[in-house]
Amino acid sequence: MLTTLFTLAAAAATPAPAAAADLAAIEATCFDYVDGQLEGDPERVKRALHPDLAKRRVLGDTPDERLGLQRMSREELVDLTKRGALKTPKAEWNRSCRILDVAGDAAAVRVETPWFVDYFHMGKFGDRWIIVNAMWHMKPREPAK
Repeated sequence: MLTTLFTLAAAAATPAPAAAADLAAIEATCFDYVDGQLEGDPERVKRALHPDLAKRRVLGDTPDERLGLQRMSREELVDLTKRGALKTPKAEWNRSCRILDVAGDAAAVRVETPWFVDYFHMGKFGDRWIIVNAMWHMKPREPAK
């Protein structure tokens, strides 16, 4: 009896697997974000981002702020893309998108390039998945040879 209760509780706590269409749409949004930056295509980046995007990076304690964060809006990221900040020849692209979890209309995703790692919170709006929050980490740069 007790085993049956544990089995039922575990089954109820396990979310249903995400639909293949949702997984494909989440991945497409991730690649709009990263490939758009690497191509220098601001419209592609913009469509991947919620208008109220919260993009942040940990700075640690700074003279101006304890537990400091660098903050970036959708407009700032789109502008950086317009200026070609990460524009890279396609032969040098090395990027990945890994969907960590999907629960209904929310998803957690990890994106990686040679320069940064982003962790996204994404939301499903109608049939579109959009990046709502992004926490990113700049990888250490290798010294020029």
